[in-house]
Amino acid sequence: MDPNGFAQHDHAHCVADALEAVAAECVDRGLQLTPVRRRVLEILLAEHKALGAYDVLEVLRGEGLGGQPPVAYRALDFLVKNGFAHRIERLNAFVACAHPGERHAPSFLICTGCSLVAEAPGRPAVRALRSAADEMGFEIARVVIEAEGLCPGCAATAEPRG
Repeated sequence: MDPNGFAQHDHAHCVADALEAVAAECVDRGLQLTPVRRRVLEILLAEHKALGAYDVLEVLRGEGLGGQPPVAYRALDFLVKNGFAHRIERLNAFVACAHPGERHAPSFLICTGCSLVAEAPGRPAVRALRSAADEMGFEIARVVIEAEGLCPGCAATAEPRG
């Protein structure tokens, strides 16, 4: 059992479900899930950690699927643009979407101890932010919510603050 976000789960089932959801969504929307795009998604799904484009490229290169940065960047761009992956701004890295095919406003909890990333519902925070912006006459173009801290496993082994 690998962590899904911060909870234990059947990771093989998690990966299979996500791949199936993305493949179905691509068929429904007339998108092409090429072998490289699918493999990049599998790489992101392998762990619930954010990976940089060069981390992804290193795996692709090792598998003979492409050694030049545009290969990874194009696949990541496709996945992000279509909601199958998210860019973690703080880390300049990418993580597979925990809810592919669903319209949602995610926020991200990033563990500074082990680098796990959990996708959490962000709608309440986005609503509050939009309300505050409306009161000030500010027009929000894009919202990214990322919080850093310790996951339950790292928090349990951390030295007490005092």
